[in-house]
Amino acid sequence: MLTYAYLIAITAEAMSGALAAGRRNMDLFGVSLIAFITALGGGTVRDMLLGNFPVSWTQHPAYIYLTVCAGLSTMLVARFMHHLHRLFLLLDAMGLIAFTVIGCNVALRLGYSLPVVVMAGIITGIFGGILRDILCNRTPMVLRKELYASVSLLVALLYLGLRHLGVAEDLNLLASFVFGLSVRLAAIRWSWSLPVFSYSEERWDN
Repeated sequence: MLTYAYLIAITAEAMSGALAAGRRNMDLFGVSLIAFITALGGGTVRDMLLGNFPVSWTQHPAYIYLTVCAGLSTMLVARFMHHLHRLFLLLDAMGLIAFTVIGCNVALRLGYSLPVVVMAGIITGIFGGILRDILCNRTPMVLRKELYASVSLLVALLYLGLRHLGVAEDLNLLASFVFGLSVRLAAIRWSWSLPVFSYSEERWDN
């Protein structure tokens, strides 16, 4: 289940990266690069921080072909993308959950403590989008709109909590996906977000 969700996730994330590159009028190489980084950047940053070498995608060349092809194919169907907006939101939410759980498992396998495991899950879940937005010269959306990184945190805590209680892996994954999807889609539907910190020097100088 997790493997299929992961493949769907990196495909969807690669397409979102390609769309972001298109909004910045990038060429074929730019589109391919942004698609690749968006899909696999989170796992790459995680592996580098945890010392998990070789980096995961280097052992699975098919992931490179999949993400680059997904990015380039997006150029051909971009005009129809607005019809698939809701589907993309669902796939993106699935990807966030899958990446988070995979990140937690990698850190667990390496023997890291609980706080590091949680952070590994969050980094895997959100850092591809952060790198995409930085390269496209915009403030990372995962840090300023509806609940996103927070959903990754909650999913990581739920997954690890159920794992600690001895819940079967399949049931744990099902519960984590249902919970994560519910919270993420509800956040989109009702515009849930964390309190925003707004600072202006002029405001305080007055």
